[in-house]
Amino acid sequence: MSAAQTDLSQHTPMMQQYLKIKGEHPNELVFYRMGDFYELFYDDAKKAAEFLDITLTARGQSGGNPIPMAGVPFHSAEGYIARLVRSGQSIAICEQIGDPATSKGPVERQVVRIVTPGTLSDEAFLEDRRDNLLVSIYSHKDRFGFASLDISSGRFAVSELDNLEALQGELQRLRPAEILVSEDFPYGDILDGYTGIRRQGPWLYEADSAHRVLTQQLQVRDLTGFGCEDLHLANRQYLIHRAFKTRTLSSPWKLDDSELG
Repeated sequence: MSAAQTDLSQHTPMMQQYLKIKGEHPNELVFYRMGDFYELFYDDAKKAAEFLDITLTARGQSGGNPIPMAGVPFHSAEGYIARLVRSGQSIAICEQIGDPATSKGPVERQVVRIVTPGTLSDEAFLEDRRDNLLVSIYSHKDRFGFASLDISSGRFAVSELDNLEALQGELQRLRPAEILVSEDFPYGDILDGYTGIRRQGPWLYEADSAHRVLTQQLQVRDLTGFGCEDLHLANRQYLIHRAFKTRTLSSPWKLDDSELG
């Protein structure tokens, strides 16, 4: 049974808190802080045990079945997180932000950071001499908008590709750590062999939303001076949206004019 399938009423207040947080982060492994450990539950625990070769145990029951659980020590968590992310997993780090001495129920917790293959910026997580590229692809009438962002250096580039072969060549050249595409992206076969594939709602690539986000971050009224087309806009907006969501970029963020054309 997965966390999404369980009934909240069957659980203790602490597990109810965890399940609500997990419901907000269904695509990430939730590292849930409990004292000196980060604990994972349900399918997250099974994945962590498999990738990290750590012990899978159980905590309580759900629907009469034990709840799978695995944990890693807080003081050595960075190494475990790095291994998971390099294998294509994304991590939501959930910390205790309340005071145990004054909490009447479970200590208040919230996700303070999301770590994904394409948004690593800490030296502890990065492999030497390896670009940590986050790539977004948007398809429209057999043409492709292609944007890449290197979080560690801030390098940002965008291009339009005229055919599928050109897209394949660019992916092979860059070997990105994370690839973002719309849920309705029609060329999923070309992504076989890549890790860190994230499929997102197509509304996140809408031009109106792209225009709003980019003008805010570039601190301009319009984008006429940058020569942006819709394919460019959609990818730029979503890459920036993703970077802010994972808390690896701070606002405002200025892009080099030469990177925008």
